[in-house]
Amino acid sequence: MSKVGLFFGSFNPVHIGHLIIANYMANYTHLDEVWFVVSPQNPFKEKKSLGNMYDRLEMVNLAIEDTEKLKASDIEFKLPQPSYTIDTLTHLREKYPNKEFTLIMGEDNLQGLMKWKNAEVLLRDYQIVVYPRPGYDGGDLKNHPSIRMTDTPVMELSSTFLRQAVKEGKSIKFYTADKVIEFIDKKGLYT
Repeated sequence: MSKVGLFFGSFNPVHIGHLIIANYMANYTHLDEVWFVVSPQNPFKEKKSLGNMYDRLEMVNLAIEDTEKLKASDIEFKLPQPSYTIDTLTHLREKYPNKEFTLIMGEDNLQGLMKWKNAEVLLRDYQIVVYPRPGYDGGDLKNHPSIRMTDTPVMELSSTFLRQAVKEGKSIKFYTADKVIEFIDKKGLYT
């Protein structure tokens, strides 16, 4: 049974920090591959601040196109919105019975996990692999048997920073893949 890590996010746009986390998870943990699950709408985020979901999916595809163990997923585009992680996992389990799904999340999300829909079911039925975030310690949950803390390299970079840089006409070279930069330029995103 292949082990798939699910890395949920807006990826607006995807950046080098996301890519480092995904690559680490796919190559330095028990996972066989990592899927970037592009969220059409995060229940905790303002909808209007999100870029077009198909543009965000395309940017992830461009960023990872030469990698074997990383994939982009639009699974949540087809599900009722806002999408809740537990519903997406239930759907994926039915659709791919030969895959074992693990959640990938940052320590900041781990700290707020008990506020999530059906959090106790998530913890009972799924493994969660956690990457460090400065200023967070994962709280009491980090000792839970379903939680696995990792030494993923930490990169303090945000999509907000990239969007702001593009808006101000500053270079974002090395912050994301060159093909993503070309796509942003071509489509005039974030200006």
